[in-house]
Amino acid sequence: MSSDSAPINLTHHFLIAMPGLNDELFGRSVVYVCEHSPQGALGLIVNKPAGVTLGELFERLELPLGRPDWADMPVLRGGPLQTERGFVLHEAIGEPVPLVAGADGDDAGPEGAAPPTAYASTLKVAGTRLELTTSRDVLEAVSVGAGPRHMLLALGYSSWGEGQLESELGDNAWLTVPADESLLFDVPLAQRYERALALLGLQPWMLTPGAGRA
Repeated sequence: MSSDSAPINLTHHFLIAMPGLNDELFGRSVVYVCEHSPQGALGLIVNKPAGVTLGELFERLELPLGRPDWADMPVLRGGPLQTERGFVLHEAIGEPVPLVAGADGDDAGPEGAAPPTAYASTLKVAGTRLELTTSRDVLEAVSVGAGPRHMLLALGYSSWGEGQLESELGDNAWLTVPADESLLFDVPLAQRYERALALLGLQPWMLTPGAGRA
């Protein structure tokens, strides 16, 4: 494959819904892409509340919440798939270890492999210190006041099959921008769409049909 036809990789990027994306869940959404390869993409919507707080969710799980400052944190609607399952996006535990990558961006092998994660079922977000964990042990760590320093919890996730996201990008359904971790963990949900657009120097009114001068 020639260099000018190399596939795009939107891992650790935001997808920002264009106004023409008229979907109850994905309309005006910001999606954080956790993984993107020629086989497809996986991500979480990071600006749609699920109608439950972290404190309420822990109560349902019969776990104490060892981080009382997180009790009012909104749980997110991460996407339309596996909506009864929790997906925790968080900073990795421990010190960062240099990663030796192969030419295609994959881990180079045992000698250059990333260290094991702290939890049983975790996807490392390539090129970052972020991880996506689906095992209960991360919540059990939080229940005793341990666990990651920053995290968000979503119910469900979003997924695209081979070529599907690229097709949607070709149809102008999404804008893309490298992700800003502060938006994930520090910006209130209601402000995340505008803040994501601001990363591109845009405001919502600029995207409406007929915006600008005649």
